[in-house]
Amino acid sequence: MNNLLEKLSKKRFSKYTKLILFISDLVLLNITYILSFLIKNGNLDRLSLKEPRLIFILINIFWIGISFNLNSYKLIRIERFKNQFLKLLKIFTLHIALITILIVGLKLTDISRLRILYFYSTAFILIIIFRFLFTDLLKMIRAKGYNYRTVLFIGHNEATQQIIQFLNSNLSFGYKLIGYFDEKDSDTEIEYLGNYEKSLNFIQNNKIEEIYISMSDKDIKYINTIISLSEKLMIRIKIIPNLKQYSIYRKMSVDYYNETPVLLLLKEPLENPINELIKRLFDIIFSLLIIIAILPWLIPIISILIKISSKGPIFFKQLRTGMDNKEFYCYKFRTMKQNSKSGTLQASINDSRITKIGRLLRKTNLDEFPQFINVFLGQMSIVGPRPHMLKHTKDFSDITDNYLIRHYVKPGITGWAQVNGYRGETKTNEDIIKRVNHDIWYIENWGFILDLKIIWLTIYNMLRGEENAC
Repeated sequence: MNNLLEKLSKKRFSKYTKLILFISDLVLLNITYILSFLIKNGNLDRLSLKEPRLIFILINIFWIGISFNLNSYKLIRIERFKNQFLKLLKIFTLHIALITILIVGLKLTDISRLRILYFYSTAFILIIIFRFLFTDLLKMIRAKGYNYRTVLFIGHNEATQQIIQFLNSNLSFGYKLIGYFDEKDSDTEIEYLGNYEKSLNFIQNNKIEEIYISMSDKDIKYINTIISLSEKLMIRIKIIPNLKQYSIYRKMSVDYYNETPVLLLLKEPLENPINELIKRLFDIIFSLLIIIAILPWLIPIISILIKISSKGPIFFKQLRTGMDNKEFYCYKFRTMKQNSKSGTLQASINDSRITKIGRLLRKTNLDEFPQFINVFLGQMSIVGPRPHMLKHTKDFSDITDNYLIRHYVKPGITGWAQVNGYRGETKTNEDIIKRVNHDIWYIENWGFILDLKIIWLTIYNMLRGEENAC
């Protein structure tokens, strides 16, 4: 077995993995489509009808077009399986949409909607399972030292060191780090091979598959020579820019203005109109369900409890900072006795202004339910950075320069910071900075699945009671 793996390790797997995944997808799709007839009808008689045969052909054509268009067969060694899952979810969503439009548009009466549901749900599960097992097998093979890529580093700095540590941290990535060339030896876990001058001869006489370059602009002559030589030898080149001065931004991206690359310091998935539409549609549907199904009976019950506990209005409204730094009135159930400091003084855990029923409402998040009206009106989202009162927006902006980045998106009823323990009173400057960093992380990493995860964690915390609620 080991001899077989060793022979296979000398071959480049990438083209074979793409072919295997492509064939497996089509096989599973077609088998599942046929099985859906057996599940629904108990036989394959209706499969020979004109309309089912048409859908059968189009399912394959649409799948090939969408999957190759979205580059779903490109496996990145360091990619998390979550990214593959999301990519497949996007493919299935588009595929279902196209087939549904076709069925409705052509008024295909011989197509069972229930059978189509069986087909898509089963196909998705089977393809996901196969992808997971296949990816896991590749990781296992690489962890044993097979199917690795030989990597050389030219230049060494802090950014290079981070890449070295990352690639060395997991053998299943499948990278063998040969060593590095630099003008001076540094303290690192891979071998120092000499200065830049010696690198050219080494590249020509050794099997290198990838070269990571992190040299300064003054070494541009060597950089161009190394790139030219590598292209002749079919060695892939990767540049490691030293962006330590921008380290607060975890995910940068490159845009091109004509042929000039421009570095974008903040990746914003919600700038994509499709992502923005998905999030807004979800906000409307979710908030409308709450407004119709829950608020009509929740408001009378909480109103009575608030009136019994203290004098004053049932609802509390306050100007807060929203998207693009615009002000809006945020609604809550009143949890405090009426006081003159509600617009400037943040609530604390043992705050004497909070009523008994107010403490319960805050602990269970029930005081936030009127904000579903804000969501429906488009002032807030279900998930996003929590909106702060105007005074705190000014104060926190003075504490951390990147505070206002959180206003690139709509504020939320709940957020990534809140489900990670940064809820309630901000006692120290460090609390504020950590909360802001969590908000920025959410903006950079937004995804529909992430929103669902945050909602689930919020419900879970609401049922058990929040420790940091005040």
